[in-house]
Amino acid sequence: MQQLTYDDIKAATDRITGHVRPVAVAPADPGTIRTAHGGSPDERSEEQPCEVWFALEFMQHTGSFKARGAQNFIQAHREAGTLPDAGVTIASGGNAGLACAWAARQQGVRATVFLPTVAPAVKVAKLREFGADVRVVGAEYAEALEACEEFALRSGALAAHAYDHPLIAAGAGTLLEEIHARIPGLDTVVVSVGGGGLFAGVATAARHHGIRTVAVEPENCRALNAAIEAGQPVDVPVDSVAIDALGARRATPLALHAARQDDVRSVLVPDGEIVRARQELWDHHRVAVEHAAATALAALTAPDLPNGLSAPGHGYRPRSGERIAVVLCGANTDPSDLVHPAGS
Repeated sequence: MQQLTYDDIKAATDRITGHVRPVAVAPADPGTIRTAHGGSPDERSEEQPCEVWFALEFMQHTGSFKARGAQNFIQAHREAGTLPDAGVTIASGGNAGLACAWAARQQGVRATVFLPTVAPAVKVAKLREFGADVRVVGAEYAEALEACEEFALRSGALAAHAYDHPLIAAGAGTLLEEIHARIPGLDTVVVSVGGGGLFAGVATAARHHGIRTVAVEPENCRALNAAIEAGQPVDVPVDSVAIDALGARRATPLALHAARQDDVRSVLVPDGEIVRARQELWDHHRVAVEHAAATALAALTAPDLPNGLSAPGHGYRPRSGERIAVVLCGANTDPSDLVHPAGS
């Protein structure tokens, strides 16, 4: 099995610097995240609030972190002379397709993007703005992927992948390099997980810097969590408000390898908490993000059980004084459901 290394991420950093937007970070409101309970009442009274930062990656080109992996993938093939005349093709829930089309246009090559019917209209419209040949096939990402693979064989187009490729994952890992440089003393990075490309890259870079990674998935889109339990990638059902970005049926071997490290924790969150976290980002910060981006924050904001603890495997309770970065990874969403009418 091919494994991702920190050297891969450094090479990607060198390759894409100047071609993507450096991530901005902003502090969250203090005291909004509760720390884990433990110890005596006196010890708990001395707890320090954790320090939470938002990594505003939704401001990236094409509206998500995917621009990093796509830029790294296409530039690496351009350098190697392996970009075919037929261009590139990719299957995507939307964000990876947008990133691929954007990077392909920069390199002057064609992009053919396959989407499932669950892809939001806002993403389809943006793809066409980038000049992509958009083909909507099947009800799930897996069906779009099958059609994409058949097209690549027929046309000779270079098949990219939304997450299952070391160049894609390494490009995503450059995000952690920038977060680490901007937040001294960072303890933990919290990131949402679909197929695991972003997670694999971020966790690989985080481990190099001694930073913990919290991998967050919807309860009913738990490809990585199930792979950890089974000891190998397995197919899972997908059903979530975040299905368009986190609806992978199977996690990548790259992601499973990264998840087996001691400094990684896999947690799940229910859809209701994802919706609530997304709404809170709008209400309190005027930030409109996808449900996939809000999934990471939901791990920190889900309410406690009556005994003051989160359920095993559900949510993440930081330690006293912990310094945390939450990756808000994408903003390709229709914000109309976030804005409540006056007086409501």
